[in-house]
Amino acid sequence: MANTESQHNNGAANNAEQPQVNLQRIYLKDTSFESPNSPHIFAQKWLPQLEVELNTQALKIADHLHEVVLQVTVTAKLDKETAYLAEIQQAGMFLIKGLKEDSINQVLGAFCPNVLFPYAREAIDSVIQKGSFPALMLAPVNFDALYAKKKQQVELDQQKVSRQTH
Repeated sequence: MANTESQHNNGAANNAEQPQVNLQRIYLKDTSFESPNSPHIFAQKWLPQLEVELNTQALKIADHLHEVVLQVTVTAKLDKETAYLAEIQQAGMFLIKGLKEDSINQVLGAFCPNVLFPYAREAIDSVIQKGSFPALMLAPVNFDALYAKKKQQVELDQQKVSRQTH
């Protein structure tokens, strides 16, 4: 019996050491929609210039628990007039265990935004349609590439500062 308990306890210890990334909750943290030039903007031919901005933030809430917020801002203009400005903050709580700091940063900066993006895309499309504008299906985003580019830029900036101080 003692051997069985010992094997069972070792199995539990091994599970605790296994890397874990578990989604705990997805929620809409903030939403905003403005159509400053309606209703006369509806009389114009709909050929907008779209600007899409993406930002992410991560906040450690407790041991192993992190909030990640994906902010999507879409601005549509006809000539120089703003047709609409829509902003969504799609958030999620993620439990992350058994990873080194660099891996945690990559999970928070790439994996988690990838999980949140479909929800943000649906929310931004919904609010735009409720403003009586045509549907907008945002193209997929490669958050892994964006994270790698941002990490590379931070490293370059650190090298410049290091050279300037020496």
